[in-house]
Amino acid sequence: MIEERYKKRYKTGDTPWDIGKPDFNLVQAATTMEIKPCKTLDIGCGTGNNSIWLSQKSFDVIGIDTSEIAIQKAIKEASKANVKCTFIVTDFLTNKIEGAPFGFVFDRGCFHSLKSDQERKRFAENTAAYLEKDGLWLSITGNADEQRDGPGPPQRTARDIVNSVEPYFEILSLVSSHFGSNHPNPPRAWVCLMRKRRSV
Repeated sequence: MIEERYKKRYKTGDTPWDIGKPDFNLVQAATTMEIKPCKTLDIGCGTGNNSIWLSQKSFDVIGIDTSEIAIQKAIKEASKANVKCTFIVTDFLTNKIEGAPFGFVFDRGCFHSLKSDQERKRFAENTAAYLEKDGLWLSITGNADEQRDGPGPPQRTARDIVNSVEPYFEILSLVSSHFGSNHPNPPRAWVCLMRKRRSV
């Protein structure tokens, strides 16, 4: 189970994705694109770096994660930063999230953890169900165009993303980038901004 794997990694401190600051791709998208402050869901929020940044920019944020360790740390960090966020230990795919509909959903490295097209479609369908009409979803996903020798985030092709999200979302932009990282050679990423289809 993916959730168990992540819980274990938080316990052992093996969390290279936890960079102690918001991902620059989110910062860029939220400041240059049509993402306005609104009720927001941060899926797989980890220790809250992105949720806290969004809250500082007047977004009303609920951050969810399956790791209790991560959520406890997120609550502490939000308190330190003196921002109001709601953090909940829950599983996005199996539990109902209170507070919908949301105007914006963000996920960094959650969607790409799902191995099959079917699972990713379910994630996209769930995301659409939590969004209001014309709601936006920004996903940062490992990029399969990177030739890699060592470990790193799961990698997906542009086609993997399109196949999974197309029935539920209109893709506004799909850009090749890299993850915000503390490493000199950060892993490559897709940054995909989508709008919920009106027919959904």
